[in-house]
Amino acid sequence: MTKREDINNLSSMQGNEDAQNEYLDVSRMNKKKKRKEHNEENEKLVIEQEREMKKLENSLFGSLYSPVEFRKEDKEEIQDKLEKGSDYLLRLRAQHIKLNPGTEWAQFDSRSRNDTSFDYESSDEENGAVLAHNYKNVEVVEDILQTNESLVVRSSTNLLPGRLEYSRLVDANAEDPSNVPINSVQEEKSLEVFEVSPDSSTIAFVGNEGYILLVSTKTEELIWTLKMNGTARSLAFAEDGQQLLSSGGDGQVYHWGLRTRACFGKAVDAGCVNSTSLSTSPNGKLFAAGSDSGIVNVYNREEFLGGKRKPIKTIENLTTKVDFLKFNNDAQILAISSSMKKNGLKLIHVPSFTIFSNWPPLKKSLQYPLCLDFSPGGGFMAMGNAGGKVLLYKLHHYNHA
Repeated sequence: MTKREDINNLSSMQGNEDAQNEYLDVSRMNKKKKRKEHNEENEKLVIEQEREMKKLENSLFGSLYSPVEFRKEDKEEIQDKLEKGSDYLLRLRAQHIKLNPGTEWAQFDSRSRNDTSFDYESSDEENGAVLAHNYKNVEVVEDILQTNESLVVRSSTNLLPGRLEYSRLVDANAEDPSNVPINSVQEEKSLEVFEVSPDSSTIAFVGNEGYILLVSTKTEELIWTLKMNGTARSLAFAEDGQQLLSSGGDGQVYHWGLRTRACFGKAVDAGCVNSTSLSTSPNGKLFAAGSDSGIVNVYNREEFLGGKRKPIKTIENLTTKVDFLKFNNDAQILAISSSMKKNGLKLIHVPSFTIFSNWPPLKKSLQYPLCLDFSPGGGFMAMGNAGGKVLLYKLHHYNHA
């Protein structure tokens, strides 16, 4: 091989190496360019994701996160959504008011107070209850609901015997219990039996060993104690709170004068060994005494104090202990009850001394009655039972609460 050929071969080899180096440089540049473009795309993607996340977080959590910079189009879209949301909220409120119009008896009537033609009747078919059926004196009802003044209206019509018109009511006024302690009588084991005077000035409590505790509602202090020979079990005020009747384990009925704070008369209840309940009529002419044998004797108070101790009527409709007695406002109804027997509640028509045949209600359980009271005008009757429920009834003979 000649020297020239060697030089040509060497030049060819160097040219190939330069071409290879140039190719490698181009490849590296392309790779760097692609890597850079890929990184830029990743950065853009990350920025876009962060932006979307901030939007989502801001919409979910509001001011907990820093505000997001929105474009004009975004702001217009958000404003449009807010306006639609406020309209939706207004529609929801209107629908709620339509479905829940509120309690009508708690609102002022825009119509004339003299207009009594509109109907107050409402019913609850499941519970068999109705609201103020045929209750005509609307003005009296509104006055009761809007004030706390006393309302006592005497009925001038006679109540007929036989059947008593009544209906079950619901939604009575809410309870308002008192938490005031009576510190002056803490030595007594129990104060669960008591009676409030008609003028609400005095509370008489049944104490231990025949003691009766008189407490002032104004000062909440013990003002006097009375002492029976036997155990005290029941109390009843008479003569507008100026007199007090008591009975108990010795079977006698005591009459106390609260001005003199002394007993001015006592006598044995006919046929009674253990007296369990007492009640006086609002006018003070009659009183009823119940015993543990289920017998209820009704007396004329004047005759009883004068020495004539024979009852004007003996009621034998209960066979278990009589726990509670109550006259209504005009003494035409006497309620007698026993907590030892289911549905053990009878309503007596006093003028004829017969029971109302449609009470207790058919197919309606009163459970075990514990207490009962009538409204001042006689239009309502409330009964509490051992199940912790208070049942309210409307007596249709009386037009006033």
